[in-house]
Amino acid sequence: MLEATPAETQPNDAGAAFGEHPDGIARDVAAVGNLSVVPKLLEILCTITGMRFAAVARVSGESWTACAVKDDINFGLVPGGHLELQSTLCVESRAARAPIVIDQATTDVRYRNHHTPRTYNIESYVSVPIIMPGGRYFGNLCAIDPRPANVSDARTLAVFTGFAQIIASQLEDELKREKDHNTWRDERAAGELRDQFLAILGHDLRNPLQAISSTAALLERRLSDSVLIGMASRIRSNVRRMSALIDDVLDFARGRLGGGIGVDIKNCADVESSLVSVVEELQDGSPQRHIVLDASVTQPVQCDLGRVQQVLSNLIGNALTHGAADSPVKVTVRDTDDELVLEVCNAGEPIPAESIGKIFQPFYRQSTSSNRQGLGLGLHICSQIVRAHGGTLSVASTKAEGTRFTVRLPLRHAATASCPSK
Repeated sequence: MLEATPAETQPNDAGAAFGEHPDGIARDVAAVGNLSVVPKLLEILCTITGMRFAAVARVSGESWTACAVKDDINFGLVPGGHLELQSTLCVESRAARAPIVIDQATTDVRYRNHHTPRTYNIESYVSVPIIMPGGRYFGNLCAIDPRPANVSDARTLAVFTGFAQIIASQLEDELKREKDHNTWRDERAAGELRDQFLAILGHDLRNPLQAISSTAALLERRLSDSVLIGMASRIRSNVRRMSALIDDVLDFARGRLGGGIGVDIKNCADVESSLVSVVEELQDGSPQRHIVLDASVTQPVQCDLGRVQQVLSNLIGNALTHGAADSPVKVTVRDTDDELVLEVCNAGEPIPAESIGKIFQPFYRQSTSSNRQGLGLGLHICSQIVRAHGGTLSVASTKAEGTRFTVRLPLRHAATASCPSK
């Protein structure tokens, strides 16, 4: 029995070329094992050459690994087995990207004193590079025998070269199929994770918040101590804020993982009163602030009314948070011949010029005030809702004029359902 020399342990190299990391080599070995044509090709090579050992080897800059083996001389290698790289002639074939062929090593002027034939006690030897279609060096198609063999003729070499090309082509297809399968599996896992994430946000977190809110409301009604009533009121206020944060994260997650925030466009006849109710609710929640409203919408609007209310609520909430506390927030709601226009304006320090282009990005929370509430998703979600309506959201901010957000939505879309009046 001929003994294969064990490979030396090689250090992991994070900067190694694609496919040369141990995990990549193991993947390549498995891919060759999946090619049903390879054992047949190795058998044919042994038959036409009379050699009794043939193999497909994965040869990197650091290792020699058997991928497929036909062994009738008890050489001792199996798929996944290693040889010390420098003990092989494949390292020279790899460096030259050229075949190496030996009919009889003991009489060959170049190889009779070479360490490889002596190490493995071989006379005949063929090693042909396997080059992937993209040019990556995969390894070698090899054959050896302790007996001499006439293998250096052009016809035999052409067979080896042709078989190496077949293996490279088949291997490329196999690796692509594996990559596509892994991509599908990862996408499926990501989808399952997304669904679990949304379920946790939408259900598992909302239920305890609802219980807290209900308990706080009950305490507000039954307590007589004004201090305790105030504490219960603050609990409810914080629950509302936490619910709003959950809504923002849900919208962001659905938008990013599902391809955008969805809207349900309907023909809505009484948009003005629905938007006025948003302003009134925010005014009730911030009695210490003053919101000035100018609303006049005379036409039906084709929109997702709930989402439009969300946009207006977010913009007013942003103005209340970052605007000057001693100046009113001015809200204008109006229609033109073909647009619904919402404007929210507040006084205070302007948005820095370098931040104007970033404020609609998710998680961006540049603020000129010390009050930085939320996750930095509100304006991003507004921009996505407006975009889904085919509209625009813009901002202008100066020291003299304050900060003004302007939403423009088309009054009409190609096809809509009806929206009940509110």
